[in-house]
Amino acid sequence: MYYGEIKDNDIANGIGIRVTLFVSGCTNHCKECFQPETWDFEYGQPFTEETEATIMEMLAKKHIDGFTLLGGEPFEPKNQRRLVDLLKGIKEKFPEKSIWSFSGFTLEELLDPEGYANCEVTKEMLSLIDVLVDGRYDADLRDLSLRFRGSRNQRIIDPHPRRHRGPPDRGHGRPGRRPLPPGGHRYQHRQDRARATCRRSPSTSTATTSQPHHV
Repeated sequence: MYYGEIKDNDIANGIGIRVTLFVSGCTNHCKECFQPETWDFEYGQPFTEETEATIMEMLAKKHIDGFTLLGGEPFEPKNQRRLVDLLKGIKEKFPEKSIWSFSGFTLEELLDPEGYANCEVTKEMLSLIDVLVDGRYDADLRDLSLRFRGSRNQRIIDPHPRRHRGPPDRGHGRPGRRPLPPGGHRYQHRQDRARATCRRSPSTSTATTSQPHHV
């Protein structure tokens, strides 16, 4: 697996202050993708044991709230097979820190046993993620008022709607967060509506390099 960038102290791609990994390779090829160069599976640098150690070092800082996966496409099967071990390591070392992932594939596509994106580690990878932002960026549905999403078809999802939750947290997407609204899996807080982050849109900042996976 290759990656394009690692961001430390990222505040644009999830709740709180985060470490963000932009992996390489994507077959979704969304219209008006902000960084089509990341479609190439060999864009950037190889992801090595040293790369993983660097991420763990960044996550060890007390002010870091969690880890975010972007792309490219984290849920390309060949990327999943490498990332699942990384996520397991993060959960073991930092169980209190949340994990977000953006994906152009919908949750339904990821869970479809016959689907392209579903492989032998998909369910395990989803089990390690606290928040999934899913769906391909749709330029015709672009909406700058959405936080963490670029188009209205994209969703912010708790992949584990039946998982037990304790008392509400303070909005960092950690275990114990508030139940999701009835009839949907959107992960929203009132204070999060103020600033929008549009992924894969030409007018966005460099922090939007992650595919606009409906996240």
